[in-house]
Amino acid sequence: MSKPYSYKSGYTFSPHKKKEQTPFERLFDIFQELIVHTSGDVHETLNWMDDLDKEYKLYSPQYSKEDFIEDLRKKGFLNDDPKKEGNGLQITAKTEQLIRQRSLNQIFGALKKSGRGNHKTKHAGQGDDFTGDLRNYVFGDGLDQISMTESIKNAQVNHGAGAFKLTEQDLVVNDTHFNAQMSTVLMIDISHSMILYGEDRITPAKKVAMALAELIRTRYPKDSLDILVFGNDAWPIKLKDLPYLKVGPYHTNTVAGMSLALDILRRKKQTNKQIFMITDGKPSCIKLPNGEYYKNSNGLDEFITGKCLNMAKQARKLQIPITTFMIAQDPYLKQFVQAFTKANQGKAFYTGLQGLGEMIFEDYETNRKKNIKR
Repeated sequence: MSKPYSYKSGYTFSPHKKKEQTPFERLFDIFQELIVHTSGDVHETLNWMDDLDKEYKLYSPQYSKEDFIEDLRKKGFLNDDPKKEGNGLQITAKTEQLIRQRSLNQIFGALKKSGRGNHKTKHAGQGDDFTGDLRNYVFGDGLDQISMTESIKNAQVNHGAGAFKLTEQDLVVNDTHFNAQMSTVLMIDISHSMILYGEDRITPAKKVAMALAELIRTRYPKDSLDILVFGNDAWPIKLKDLPYLKVGPYHTNTVAGMSLALDILRRKKQTNKQIFMITDGKPSCIKLPNGEYYKNSNGLDEFITGKCLNMAKQARKLQIPITTFMIAQDPYLKQFVQAFTKANQGKAFYTGLQGLGEMIFEDYETNRKKNIKR
């Protein structure tokens, strides 16, 4: 007599099947990418998509350009622009937030959080301290923080004990706290040289700013991030204005940017303060006491660079380190950035555009895990 078959309970895992995108989702991915390049200009973005359609057949008789625009309206991603007559359109606050999240996803997708990155630093940083509490997973949490036991329990409760299913909403992580809060000012160079020689340097800078802002909002809500831009002068910008940021017919007044950054940080209560500066590294303008501008784009002007070095030393006295992300490769500009970094005892990364976001994120994480006051 044969033994009765024994049934055992357990989990069944099946290969992950990537969800097929709808026509709207596919087009919306392209739209979100292009809207940053066009500085928020909906009309120009749709024109670019028309050009792509000629080669890649983005639209179809079943789902036309008009259908896509109508869906953008219905879903709250576009509305009428009161500043433009006729059919003027503008993106909404909902779209702006999605663009920031997309920028964060793109950078974290390329960043190996468990690795040490592709730049050197003399500080290894300390690991996070576990609090003993659990919280819901948010994008950017490390895989090593996920509590698999509790997450699987959540999956059973949420989806039943049949075919096993684990979604992002089921995940919980071991909560951690950091040793210090951080105040950061991000300086973005918007001088004309940021688009010279056919190289778009401003779009990657905007993406990094949006991603860093989203990271701080979701993961480090007690930290602060202020963003300023500098050309002939320097001025702060709001987070919602980032997608619309453009370069202008400006020189590079690094001194004005540094002065504003230090004024902002003096008012912050956090212990740790830092400045991140994205630039092509060539200061070419300062404002004189009489209100006139002194400009010189020919090489490096000693009068202008001397003022920059003095600002770097002033930041050092205030115990505010400056990390320069130089996105040009000119040897003589590197020499100036090296002198600037030495004066401040800060850091400099000669990144180019490749890996800019990953480097900024890793440096931000490293600085949070140590007291950067010297």
